[in-house]
Amino acid sequence: MTDIAALVARLPKAELHLHIEGSLEPELMFDLAQRNGIAIPYASVEEIRAAYEFSNLQDFLDIYYVGMNVLQTEQDFHDLTRAYLQRAHADNVRHVELFFDPQGHTDRGIAFKTVIDGITRALDDAEAEWGMTHRLILCFLRHLSEEAAFETLQQAMPHLNRIDGVGLDSSEMGHPPSKFARVFAKVGALGLKRVAHAGEEGPPEYVYEALDLLKVDRLDHGNRALEDSALVDRLVAEKMTLTVCPLSNLRLCGVERLEDHPMKRMLDLGLRATCNSDDPAYFGGYVNDNYVRTAEAVGLTADDIIELARNSFRGSFLEPDEIERRLKEIDTAVAG
Repeated sequence: MTDIAALVARLPKAELHLHIEGSLEPELMFDLAQRNGIAIPYASVEEIRAAYEFSNLQDFLDIYYVGMNVLQTEQDFHDLTRAYLQRAHADNVRHVELFFDPQGHTDRGIAFKTVIDGITRALDDAEAEWGMTHRLILCFLRHLSEEAAFETLQQAMPHLNRIDGVGLDSSEMGHPPSKFARVFAKVGALGLKRVAHAGEEGPPEYVYEALDLLKVDRLDHGNRALEDSALVDRLVAEKMTLTVCPLSNLRLCGVERLEDHPMKRMLDLGLRATCNSDDPAYFGGYVNDNYVRTAEAVGLTADDIIELARNSFRGSFLEPDEIERRLKEIDTAVAG
């Protein structure tokens, strides 16, 4: 797999499924807790890392929300984002579409402006330094009410010039996309892009709801869509991008072994699958790790790897001419 690893490293790529709060590495959590005088139930970085072991989505989310507590100031959000972007740059990520969860911060008294100012300052710096372009996606927490989502959208209104889309994340089971149909209609009326987590733990019906009720422009995860052949045919026909996260699926027991992951099958079926890291600090791998380990596990070919990289730009919210420019960069990397 040395050749595959070298190819992955060489290829320009976009990352379309990345929760910035999920890139909080144990070292940074510990440092920020000390900097801000926040008490955490861990005496060392090693204890935090040990706590990052979990067996399902809810256990992960419990730890994830505890980790958020150390994020207090604009500089904290800048430093968190900067650390992720440096890792992404090292993985030859040229474009990132980053999720953030404002409700996880505003509900504990952090101003919306504090969050978005820190994140966007780091994103702007990465574009100035490395030419790394970005889109920013505000996610609603689906275990909260639609009313709370409307309140968050209202808080976002003064900042819409920096927000490109809205998503839906957190605990999927028991919180179908239909719960947020009205707020997503409002999002659409504002001209924002729409994405949603569906078919990670939830059934194919949740994918249908995301398509038909939320009218998503892109589907986050979507693995369980493969249980419904008619749904697969529809996703292929509509060229709907799936932002797949293999190491996340493994850690959250969506698959028992990485060898069981459906990535190869998705590509063979003609689905526009992409490869992403989701919450890399918690799931044990940034984007190149996801490419390489998945390739090793399921036998992805060089052509498969190149297709995943192409799909990452095709499925992005970049303008068409920018997508074409990025695809030409892939051609150059392959030829070289």
